[in-house]
Amino acid sequence: MKRLRPVDLGREHGLSAQAVRNYEQDGFLPPAERTPTGYRIYTDLHAAALRTFLALVRAYGHATAGAVMNAVHADRTDDALTALDHGHAQLLRDRETLASVRGAVEHLAGADAAAEDSAPEEGTGSDTGGDTGPFPLSIGEVAHRLRLTPATLRTWEAAGILLPARDRATGHRLFHPGDVRDAELAHLLRRGGYRLPHIAAVVGQIRTAGGTSALAAALADWQERLTARGLAMLSAAAHLNTYLTAAAHDGRG
Repeated sequence: MKRLRPVDLGREHGLSAQAVRNYEQDGFLPPAERTPTGYRIYTDLHAAALRTFLALVRAYGHATAGAVMNAVHADRTDDALTALDHGHAQLLRDRETLASVRGAVEHLAGADAAAEDSAPEEGTGSDTGGDTGPFPLSIGEVAHRLRLTPATLRTWEAAGILLPARDRATGHRLFHPGDVRDAELAHLLRRGGYRLPHIAAVVGQIRTAGGTSALAAALADWQERLTARGLAMLSAAAHLNTYLTAAAHDGRG
């Protein structure tokens, strides 16, 4: 059996020997045997465990990767697989959210095209005084429509995402169709994990430019990140399968 030192394992990944020892101490690697003088003896199995852990980190993050390796080394394979299932479920939810946002963008593009055909010469993106129907809406009505709290909408307004007009007599916020559109897009992007400053930039560019190119670019980047995460999960699964098979043959599984 090939004997490896901590520095040998770390070299492949650009890690220090201390980092490797810490990973073993945290249970991410199986316990190492010791020489009579106390030095750790690592093997190819430890090298496979380290590759697996780092692949899991890239795919699922440090916390989930650590939980998976801890479960494997405690002979709780089902717990390890359950942790991976949660990651796959989150990826699926993110894909569904992306599809929802894309649908909203397509709807927005159609609405923008219709607005360009019928809009008067003067006016701004959110000021739709010529609209008919139930508009303008109050902040409570918009919050109810999106299943949010009014406080959330006020936070988005403070971040520059929403720019509702105010009633001159009461000071109450007035949400016209363009404002509701901005709130709907903000809600979808928040579900996709985007932070408020990024959402403000995207919605602001759509509002001022009258187009969806900024959002289209954000969605393309989002799609690339989801694809990369999915591929990383495939790679991590392959490493984990290799490690489990090797551990079983070694008598540790």
